[in-house]
Amino acid sequence: MPIQPTGTRQSILEALKREGPLAIAQLAERLGMSGEAVRQQLVQLQREGWIEAMHERAAARHSGRPAARYRLTQAGDHVFPKHYDALTVAVLDAVSAELGPEALDRILASLTEVRARQWEPRLAGKSVRERVEVLRGVYEGQDPFMDAEEVPGGFRLVEHNCPFLNVALERPALCSTTVSLLSRLLGFEVVREERFQSGDGRCAFRVLMDKPRAADAPLFQRERKN
Repeated sequence: MPIQPTGTRQSILEALKREGPLAIAQLAERLGMSGEAVRQQLVQLQREGWIEAMHERAAARHSGRPAARYRLTQAGDHVFPKHYDALTVAVLDAVSAELGPEALDRILASLTEVRARQWEPRLAGKSVRERVEVLRGVYEGQDPFMDAEEVPGGFRLVEHNCPFLNVALERPALCSTTVSLLSRLLGFEVVREERFQSGDGRCAFRVLMDKPRAADAPLFQRERKN
């Protein structure tokens, strides 16, 4: 996604956020701009995926062509502040407080199981080396910030851009789902050698090839600090 709009284009997004879908003439009136100037900005915003056009067929009977109004796309709506991180932390805390830490662990185990079932078909028949490479996308498909490398005694996955960082900094137990998931999918013990929480600026997951995962190992375990 391109850099977040600023200036006039940000003002257009704010108008659409406040009032909902608007036509070029309506935006021009609210922003004190010419219709052509607004149209040029809308073309760019639409090209970059921040807005989309709505063509109202009912109006076409009067003008001969659809009347277009513009609205925010999902990406455009996310330009404005959201508090998903705070909500997630609050939910985790509420589960632990109301049902106990064991209940939270069961929920995290369930999340791990769901993710494992999604990944296992993609990894079937692959070597450990091939699995490690595929699992570069464990957080996000085609993740440009995850590196896979072979190191003495095994492999390592290094994530430079944790998409759950704000929550993970507050409640590190969430990170145990990734450690447990990688161990389950690779069949070997996995440890985090570096952590965002420790100020390392990245998370590094080492696959210990000399420590096969036990067949009866719990699906989810809170990671031990190395």
